[in-house]
Amino acid sequence: MPDAPPPITTHFDGPVAILGLNRPDKRNAQTPELLADLVAAAVALPESCRAVVLTGHGAVFCAGFDMRLVHDDPDALPRLLRGLSTAVRTFKRLPVPVVAAAHGAAVAGGCALLAAADVVVTNRHARLGYPVVRLGISPAVNAGALRRTITDGATRERALDPDLISGVEAARIGLAHHCLDQPHAVLPTAIGLAHHLASKPPHAVAATKRLMLRLDGLDSDGPFDLGLAASLALAGSPEQRDRVAALWSAGDSRR
Repeated sequence: MPDAPPPITTHFDGPVAILGLNRPDKRNAQTPELLADLVAAAVALPESCRAVVLTGHGAVFCAGFDMRLVHDDPDALPRLLRGLSTAVRTFKRLPVPVVAAAHGAAVAGGCALLAAADVVVTNRHARLGYPVVRLGISPAVNAGALRRTITDGATRERALDPDLISGVEAARIGLAHHCLDQPHAVLPTAIGLAHHLASKPPHAVAATKRLMLRLDGLDSDGPFDLGLAASLALAGSPEQRDRVAALWSAGDSRR
């Protein structure tokens, strides 16, 4: 039996690290192991790294949590929420610029990763958002970072509205910064932007990122912990279990 492919790939293009979510057959759906490996890859980046590109292999960036796992394992959702919170904190606090290449779709946990990036590139027909409220799952886990990315009003709307928005609308509200016509152009553009940012003086970039974290209040764990607690409070509730079971029965299982 061949070895299973790693859930995260790491490649270097000069000073730019390209981290890829690597479950293309599952639309890069997140598992606790994938999120843990993503954090480990970020923490292990060498000092020579000057910028990071976060991308996904296959047709879409990330379709969110692996709902089959959530359906089958009652312990999976809390582990996923904790892993996602750790991943967002980790990328938000990297001392180098982070560019997200969000082609095709960035849904739920996938969309949460965008708020951890400094620059987001997407395409006009991509679908982005947090549809998990219809499953009895709260996207509050990411609210602390999201409300520093877009306005409070837009954060409230996106957290409560289960509908997905286009890449065009994501750019309008500030969730994305560059919206391209074609999905295949997203990753090359993100890499080009990362190289541009990597050319800046690294100590000045790191100091600027530290200042922005302090101004946003994200240099402490308080906003992250508050959002995580709100989401964990609903994990395993009767509403959440019933909604996920109904989703699975309807065949919309993101398999």
